[in-house]
Amino acid sequence: MSEPHREPILRVVPRPTDINANNHIFGGWVLSQMDIAGGIVASRRAQASVATVAIERMEFIAPIHVHDLISVYAQVERVGRTSMGVRIEVIAHRDRGATEVKVTEGLFTFVALDEQHRPRAVDIQA
Repeated sequence: MSEPHREPILRVVPRPTDINANNHIFGGWVLSQMDIAGGIVASRRAQASVATVAIERMEFIAPIHVHDLISVYAQVERVGRTSMGVRIEVIAHRDRGATEVKVTEGLFTFVALDEQHRPRAVDIQA
């Protein structure tokens, strides 16, 4: 990890029901964890509800195993008029925390929503 002081947005242990035929965790499961973490960060930044509108880049680097503890890190990378790009990384902690492996990363775009669930401006200065 390049930033050892940052705190994960989520920490989750996958369950045996999250496993695929290769004995790894389903890509869709980890994608949903990333979307949750990204939404938390984007919602805090927008001070409003947000919706995922795009996944600009997604890379599965290494498999996640059943007994891994995963940490999901997310930070706002760019802010537009109504949208934000959020960089998300997933680190798997293995061997009771002795080993850390970067397993997934991606760039998600979220749009801020008003009370009618329509795009609204994000304060660029915040």
